[in-house]
Amino acid sequence: MTTKHHQILRYIEGLEVGTKISVRQIAKDLDVSEGTAYRAIKDAEAKGLVSTIERVGTIRIEKKVKENIERLTFAEVVNIVDGHVLGGRGGLHKTLQRMVIGAMKLEDMMKYVDPGSLLIVGNRDRAHLLAMEAGSAVLITGGFDAREEVKQLADEKQLPLISSAYDTFTVASLINRAIYDRLIKKDIVMVEDVLAPREKVLVLTDKQTVLDWQKLVENTRHSRFPVIDGEGKIIGVVTSKDVLGMAPETPITEVMTRNPITTTPYTSIAAVAHRMVWEGIEMIPVVDEERRLISVISRQDVLKAMQLHQKQPQVGETIEDIVRSALQEFRDERGVRYRLVVTPQMTNPLGMLSNGVMTTLLEETSIRSLRRHRKGEMIVENLTIYFMKPIPLESHIEVRPSMLEVGRRFGKVDLEVTMQGQLMGKALLTAQVWER
Repeated sequence: MTTKHHQILRYIEGLEVGTKISVRQIAKDLDVSEGTAYRAIKDAEAKGLVSTIERVGTIRIEKKVKENIERLTFAEVVNIVDGHVLGGRGGLHKTLQRMVIGAMKLEDMMKYVDPGSLLIVGNRDRAHLLAMEAGSAVLITGGFDAREEVKQLADEKQLPLISSAYDTFTVASLINRAIYDRLIKKDIVMVEDVLAPREKVLVLTDKQTVLDWQKLVENTRHSRFPVIDGEGKIIGVVTSKDVLGMAPETPITEVMTRNPITTTPYTSIAAVAHRMVWEGIEMIPVVDEERRLISVISRQDVLKAMQLHQKQPQVGETIEDIVRSALQEFRDERGVRYRLVVTPQMTNPLGMLSNGVMTTLLEETSIRSLRRHRKGEMIVENLTIYFMKPIPLESHIEVRPSMLEVGRRFGKVDLEVTMQGQLMGKALLTAQVWER
């Protein structure tokens, strides 16, 4: 049975891109409460189906696939720059192709303006008009208005005409930052990126028995299966341990593990890996917001995704990328040590090495050292920092990891941080090792 929430989502997906929707309209058209309509619209916004703009409303937009996640719609640009839409609301769903800063002579500026671009310019009426005629959206900085003929042209061509109180430099910086953040997100492998299609997932229902589980095992050589009810909701997981010694006619609901750990398609692979290690499980069902089964993700899926991600080129540079690229490795009679120069990007507002960067540094040096002894994926289980002194900007520091214990499934590393021979910090890290 389909819930009202899913009916609303399917209705929104079927709307033409650019259609304006509202809570009241959805509630009236689908005969649901305004609370149900509001929650469904918010869910649609989280899924990238709609975008809500202040003083404009909620608009159906084209859902961006992962490969184009760095592309912004003009609706999102309005929100980023706290803008006000002067005209061309019908084009807010369109995608920004590139930005042009209007800080040059008019004839030189127009050489770079083409369809799909966004001209960022101040109070230059002629530039507004020519850009619209060339098929470009316009963002007016400084909070200025536009002439009526420009607004009319924006409506006719469905090209957004936006005004923002910020100056040109601030507006460009805000948009660049949003694109940069999306590039970082693009590099993060999510559960949805590695899921098998729902129709390929083998499940048991609440009406089946241990005998049905045995038949599945014989046909697939797998031993772990999710159990769903008549509505497709996950109610349990059954494994070989659960059915051990049970009669074939025993209902599966009597032996399954109830209320299993689940995840969503929008969870990162790293988070799922840590959960699997922490809970000691091999498979996690993937569900939607109403706990309907979408697919399952196994330990092998997670391992493949993590190994593939390590081979991908990184586009957005995170703090982890900065630390990894800055680390220098040295070897002496006592073993391996790592050196790092503290840069402004690594400091807190007081000019000292930030706690987040220190944690990243300790984890990265430990994992590198562990990989010299054990092959496989490393999942940090615990990091204990015994003490840490403030480390100022531009300091040259060394981290010396020492192996305390390395087993088949875990590793334990003692870490010392020094600066000019002085002990600045000491920590202990333990990690789980995942092998294929």
